Amino acid sequence: MPKRTTHEESSCPVARPLDVLGDGWTLLIVRDAIDGLRRFGQFQKSLGLAKNILSARLANLVANGVFELAPAADGSPYQEYVLSEKGRALFPVITALRQWGDRWFFEEGEPRALLVERESGAPVAAVEVRAANGRVLGPDDTRVLLP
Repeated sequence: MPKRTTHEESSCPVARPLDVLGDGWTLLIVRDAIDGLRRFGQFQKSLGLAKNILSARLANLVANGVFELAPAADGSPYQEYVLSEKGRALFPVITALRQWGDRWFFEEGEPRALLVERESGAPVAAVEVRAANGRVLGPDDTRVLLP
């Protein structure tokens, strides 16, 4: 089997994280953690993922600092997967992906999960990219400066 290409030397800040997050299952694990899941069994039940694949993805997320292992909150001998600061910083990324998927992959009126504010129950506003002065930016408003 051919070896997977690594992006660890890339100067692109999109490419480097793909070595850690570039697998669809991994993004769904992070989504579930953001939604409050913490235990191996919870992730497995939510995703229906084979134990060996889930174990490998979780180990990769721990090794790359997205998750930290913590003693179970209920005092049982199990460990829980807790989002680190690095992992929690993925919240806007996962939120943007949710919103993009909601817009482009569902028919009008089709049931879907909805992200809402815990306190008010109101839908979360769309994620936007803004200039330093607050102006909303699109792809034509930006450029990449290469090193």
